[in-house]
Amino acid sequence: MAHEKYQDLIQKLHECMEACNHCYDACLQEEDVKMMTACIRTDRECADICGYLEQAISRNSPFVSELAGVCATICQACGDECKKHDHQHCQDCAQACYECAEACKKIA
Repeated sequence: MAHEKYQDLIQKLHECMEACNHCYDACLQEEDVKMMTACIRTDRECADICGYLEQAISRNSPFVSELAGVCATICQACGDECKKHDHQHCQDCAQACYECAEACKKIA
């Protein structure tokens, strides 16, 4: 089954999605939310594509490779944005995004 073949990627996707959702929520609680706008936006984009790719893999989509390429690009962008902020949730998210981007690149 496809999900067995992509088990490492599925794990990275799920971890990244959770980190992005946590970062998104935590950014909304920051004192200067306007300063966090780009981070919040990329967190949402990244969480959504990670969740979508995880689902696509589970249903054995013929587009897994193409979606993984897009996911890698978005994860990299989210990691780059989160890395700009000193908040721990942003730093944790950046790390998860970079790991997921690398896992996606292996499939793309």
